[in-house]
Amino acid sequence: MLSETAIRAAKPREKPYKLSDERGLYLLINPTGSRWWRFKYLRFGKERGLSFGVYPDVSLALARKRRDEARTQLAEGIDPSHKRKAEKLSSANTFRAIAEEWLALQQATLVPKTFNKAKRMLEKFVYPRLGDTPITKITAPELLAALRRIEVRGTHETAHRAKQRCGQIFRYAIATGRAEHDISAHLRGALAPVVTKNRAAVTDPTGVGQLLRAIDGYTGSAITAYALKLAPLTFVRPGELRLARWPEFDLENAEWRIPAERMKMGDLHIVPLSRQAVQVLTELRSISGAREFVFTSLRTAKRPMSDNTVNAALRRLGYAKDEMTGHGFRALASTLLNEQGWHPDLIELQLAHAERHKVRAAYHRAPRLPERRKMMQTWADYLDVLRDGKAGNVVNIRAA
Repeated sequence: MLSETAIRAAKPREKPYKLSDERGLYLLINPTGSRWWRFKYLRFGKERGLSFGVYPDVSLALARKRRDEARTQLAEGIDPSHKRKAEKLSSANTFRAIAEEWLALQQATLVPKTFNKAKRMLEKFVYPRLGDTPITKITAPELLAALRRIEVRGTHETAHRAKQRCGQIFRYAIATGRAEHDISAHLRGALAPVVTKNRAAVTDPTGVGQLLRAIDGYTGSAITAYALKLAPLTFVRPGELRLARWPEFDLENAEWRIPAERMKMGDLHIVPLSRQAVQVLTELRSISGAREFVFTSLRTAKRPMSDNTVNAALRRLGYAKDEMTGHGFRALASTLLNEQGWHPDLIELQLAHAERHKVRAAYHRAPRLPERRKMMQTWADYLDVLRDGKAGNVVNIRAA
């Protein structure tokens, strides 16, 4: 039998050699000086081996304990090597392991904000209950219990989104041969429905004219004032507006190219700029043109304005949160452009919405920039008419 003294006294040689203990346990000493515990046993007449770790991380006493556990398994007809491989495979097939694989694949296609939301949602709500469970062992009631933790907080939309993400992970496991069923499909109707609330927006022409005149009279920060002026002219998402950087703008060719990584749908988005939008940006460039961000923070020029700057400015102008929001400029433009007879596909393309219809999606591969340029310029001219208080005289800006 080995002793700790004998192990410490053993020196490396030119070739690996063994120090035997008893009942199949020995210490393999390599020329590099590393000492590995090994267990040798017979199974159906064939010699097999199992590693127990490195000395001194694994002490002599612990190595003997692991040997005794392995011998007990052999006595019960279990091959300890096969058991270890099965445990490793089970660990690799846990919901967490497969979800992390899936997330790594999605990182290349999802915008950072969407990717981070998906990751945080899984870590906060799903992993604590299901993360260490083999994916094939998870039942529909267990998944529902995890989703209920989100639902009881009143965030029904988040619960539905979590269910959708889990379904994508189960389908990925099926595709990679590690599951046979998407159990999320059995939860249809099990979660409380999402009550959709439209974002507040001014959409009647007279009200839009009043809003534009109020914006012209804004007396707060000049940077915020220009953001308010550009929002209705471009009707991009609030995050796309506040994170705008000067290199994205080509004022000479009247284009704003928002890179794919900043777009919700992960595709480059081109915003044709009207003469009015170019004028706003030209004036603004004299203020923030030397900085990275077009709309800088009120506190430091090194950061963009905050999420709530535009909304706070609208509150200052007298618009309550149930009357108008920064996101409402998109609904404002969509409503009036549709009423004015512009083709819905053209409007949706300019809004950078996801196109779910395959035929339309193929059609939209062509950016249709000439038509969009015409629409954006006509739209800006229409806003000028509304600002002047002549909404009642405008019937159809396309016809005009």
